[in-house]
Amino acid sequence: MTTEPDDDEIVTWWGLVIEGYLATQDRLMGEIAERFDLAPASFDILVRLVRSPEHRLPMTRLAKEAALSSGGFTKVADRLVAADLIERVPSSEDRRVTYACLTEHGLDVASKARQTCADILRERVLTPLGNRSSEELAEAMRTLRTVNGAAAE
Repeated sequence: MTTEPDDDEIVTWWGLVIEGYLATQDRLMGEIAERFDLAPASFDILVRLVRSPEHRLPMTRLAKEAALSSGGFTKVADRLVAADLIERVPSSEDRRVTYACLTEHGLDVASKARQTCADILRERVLTPLGNRSSEELAEAMRTLRTVNGAAAE
């Protein structure tokens, strides 16, 4: 017979989720910063672009997906442009739209950083948890995102 967790137990569980995530994310982003000189927000944007068709996305959509304010996104984008990782390209169909597009250098850096990220996650997540538990964890987080995310409000 399974009993419901008491208040202390459920709060402890959630604390462990947060602590595990932060420890893993800190290690991951530390290694990405060390190897590629990329801040977490810059890495996130490059990964989103490398996975997108034609390695480009409308800047407003990219800012929203990266959960950055328009001002915060502009600062990150300016740094990425200055580092020759992305370029701003106006849409030929809609003058209100500007795309963030990976440069050739940006594509190279983003591809290598993404591969490094996957290698680190294999070591830091898949090895200790195994494939099944890692997949279950991802599905659990997807459920929480769906239930508690902005779309649910």
